[in-house]
Amino acid sequence: MTRSTSITLIRRLAVAFVVVLLIFAAVRWAGRPKPVPVVLKEVDQGRVESTIANTRAGTVEACQRAKLATILGGRIEVLAVKEGDHVKKGQLLIKLWNDDQRAQISLAQSQVASARKHVTEACTVAANAESDAARQSDLRARGFVSISKEEAARADAGAKRASCDAAKADVVQSQMRVEASRVEQGRTVLYAPFAGTVAKIVGEVGEYSTPSPPGIPMPPAIDLIDESCLYVKAPMDEVDAPKISAGQTVRISLDALPKQSFPGRVRRVAPYVSAVEKQSRTVDVEADFDHPEAVGRLLVGYSADVEVILAVRDKVVRVPTSALREGGRVLLPDADGRLVERKIKTGLSNWEYTEVVDGLVPGDRVVTSLEREGVKVGASVVADPGTALQ
Repeated sequence: MTRSTSITLIRRLAVAFVVVLLIFAAVRWAGRPKPVPVVLKEVDQGRVESTIANTRAGTVEACQRAKLATILGGRIEVLAVKEGDHVKKGQLLIKLWNDDQRAQISLAQSQVASARKHVTEACTVAANAESDAARQSDLRARGFVSISKEEAARADAGAKRASCDAAKADVVQSQMRVEASRVEQGRTVLYAPFAGTVAKIVGEVGEYSTPSPPGIPMPPAIDLIDESCLYVKAPMDEVDAPKISAGQTVRISLDALPKQSFPGRVRRVAPYVSAVEKQSRTVDVEADFDHPEAVGRLLVGYSADVEVILAVRDKVVRVPTSALREGGRVLLPDADGRLVERKIKTGLSNWEYTEVVDGLVPGDRVVTSLEREGVKVGASVVADPGTALQ
């Protein structure tokens, strides 16, 4: 083999070796695990609050709401309002047919008038009898009449005075009959117990209105709501109830007004636990708006959430709560882009942020997309191109 042939062979072998190395490197490169795209959040400083939120949706309630019905049943004769009307306290709402009771009142009033005339008659007779008894006594003292005649005059005067008193008692009794008839008539009319808005009416003129018998719920004739005073009632988990007390600051949010929250305070914590079937036991908490005028017009029945603020700390190192793993651990990418685990010491916490007492400093980046497949210690990661670093 000539020298030139040997050089050519060596060159070919070298080229083949390089090609094999390139192929091997390409295979290794293609077969390497692809970096897992993750969402990274930069640790910063800010406010962290310790809060408690309701377990189920709360409700906007009215301070005064009455479902009204007449005491007696009967045919509706007058329906003085319609749904949506604003009424004043004492305004007539419904009147049932009550001609028979009005007749009873008229009869009782005529009896009062008759009894008063009888009083005039009986008391006049009594006064005359008393005057005659006085004369007989004077004549008896002079010896002109017998003692028996004097006693008879006195007895007659006493009887006439008793008749006068009985007639006066009849007047009082007749007046009581008038009052009783008016009370009975009041059972057929319905007046507004407070100023408010008529939310619903059950019944029309000419229809029969029936009050609820004991133990049998019936639809009320009038649903009256005072919209001038509204609050929110929300159920809290029973384990959180001991942490809540009247006067605590709350944040109220409404589904009807998204992306807004309103400051308020706890007005009342229910003194008992409500047990709802197939759900956890809860305690109802009531909250008032600090500035109701800022909320605007609310409707009773709006769904609402109440977040009770237990404690607040400003300008502390914080991490998104979604970045925390069990045991107070977080995942961070190292210089090579591989995830490492670090245990941290935490303080106040809520669903959004958790205070970091030790273990992280502002500028550290933590993984918040822990639910993604492949996110584990040692995994090679890359910032998700679809999510900017926050």
